[in-house]
Amino acid sequence: MPATPLAQPSKRRLLGRVAAATLVLVAAAPVTVAHAASPSAGVSPTAVAPGGRVSLNLTGCGTKTGLASSTAFGEVRLTPGNLEATSLVGGASVYGNATAGVYTVSFECGGSGGQRVTVSLQVSPGGARGGLGGSVGTASPGLIALGGTLAAGALGTGVWILRRRSRTA
Repeated sequence: MPATPLAQPSKRRLLGRVAAATLVLVAAAPVTVAHAASPSAGVSPTAVAPGGRVSLNLTGCGTKTGLASSTAFGEVRLTPGNLEATSLVGGASVYGNATAGVYTVSFECGGSGGQRVTVSLQVSPGGARGGLGGSVGTASPGLIALGGTLAAGALGTGVWILRRRSRTA
């Protein structure tokens, strides 16, 4: 049975209303998702020696302030890391007398009472390896002897060359 001319406009109106409602929902979806997402946090480096320094980063808050706290370093106020305040940053020094172990770092959006995220921080015993950035492993006694022999040979050659020049002059 063919549709009557009066039935067509009502179908068009219904289709237009559905399209408009869909457009409104799609336009509002990113805003809803952005505020519904939970914040994320990070500590860098994740393992540090007592007295070492760590960087703190909190994203997804939607606020311009935050706090980070731990028994490893106390409480630190976080500030915007960029103009849009999409991330909050800060730094802390681990207490020099901190014992080795895993510590909880709590991040709060907007300060006390805001959304909360926790991450772990490993405090390692002893100091960090220095010198060549920790890129050199353990040296065997044979390598140490070889290095000492080469250094002594270079020193001896230098002395021999200097003495020879002083005799000819």
